[in-house]
Amino acid sequence: MKIKLSVLQTSPLFLNSNANRKKMESEITKAKGEILVFPELCTSGYNFRTKREVQKVAEPAFSGPTSLLLFRLAQKKNCVIVAGFPEVHRDRYFNSALIVTPKKQEVYRKVHLFWKEKLFFSPGMIRPSLYAWKGLRFGVMICFDWFFPEMARSLSLGGAQVLIHPSNLVLPYAPLGMRVRSLENHVYSATANRVGSEKGLKYIGQSQITGPKGNILGKLDGIKTGTLTVTIDVNLANQKNITPLNHIFKDRKPKLYF
Repeated sequence: MKIKLSVLQTSPLFLNSNANRKKMESEITKAKGEILVFPELCTSGYNFRTKREVQKVAEPAFSGPTSLLLFRLAQKKNCVIVAGFPEVHRDRYFNSALIVTPKKQEVYRKVHLFWKEKLFFSPGMIRPSLYAWKGLRFGVMICFDWFFPEMARSLSLGGAQVLIHPSNLVLPYAPLGMRVRSLENHVYSATANRVGSEKGLKYIGQSQITGPKGNILGKLDGIKTGTLTVTIDVNLANQKNITPLNHIFKDRKPKLYF
């Protein structure tokens, strides 16, 4: 089975959610993929200095303007859209991603918070889920989640064939790290990063899609916004043998690990 996977490399305006959503709508309308992946916090920008800034742009997961827009567009284009946004739930704030299909919406809350995110957001405390679309199974990890191999491994053991990775990367390690996550789990990965600078932070771009052998199937540069679309063969992510006698999951020895 083959499916078109797109990562959209953006440069959102800080605290200008309305303008960012309008730009997203334009990009979604033009995109060719069946699964569209936007960066982390793509509706708001990232480098918050105060709780009040977070409060200004945070919205509920399933009734906010971003959710309503993406649900309408997913139905119109018959596609899946994954996009990062600041979520408010009761009196808590989360660095979250919406997973929107034509039939329903779900949310993933970032588990491993990076640096000053800990000052404003609560970590997600719910086990990450698997999502399905046209026979494809995928999991979602947000940015710094990549640094913890247990995250990608648990999703892959659960049956994920693609790791969807909305990001706001400022350090140079994740592009190589996600190739390793793909290789060690024999899955695809799709990292959607942003570009530009924001209050002293410079984002590295380099959004990419990698294959089950850790190979780069497509990559954007570190400067310009744009969309990368790759057709992937989902069946390749079901092949977990390195040799006829070595299976990457069956050869594990969990009882011997700390």
